[in-house]
Amino acid sequence: GGLVLALSSFMSWYTLPSDGITVSVTAWHTGVLGKLVFFIGLAVVALLVLRMTGFELPPSVPLGMVIAGLGALGTVFALVRLISIPDDFVGAGRSVGIWISLLAALLLIAAGLLKSADEA
Repeated sequence: GGLVLALSSFMSWYTLPSDGITVSVTAWHTGVLGKLVFFIGLAVVALLVLRMTGFELPPSVPLGMVIAGLGALGTVFALVRLISIPDDFVGAGRSVGIWISLLAALLLIAAGLLKSADEA
């Protein structure tokens, strides 16, 4: 889920018709929120790679809840961009990348909660 969330920031979030062609706008070009979606996905991947190499978070910070929290943050950012299209792209339609971002962020919430239930 984290990898998909990170990669979705390079997918088409908006499409604009322009002189008979369709122009795609990636999340990376939609402002700070698009970039934060990438870094949230990257943070989840980094946490899981560190865990595989033997690094553990303190017992007072459950990994599942951290992943669920990052997923919730990614969900909020994707929803903001889903509802509010940046002013530079007025008239643009939503594309498949933003839906993939939203789905990946929701998946992170579910995975984090399942992991948290296993830890308890």
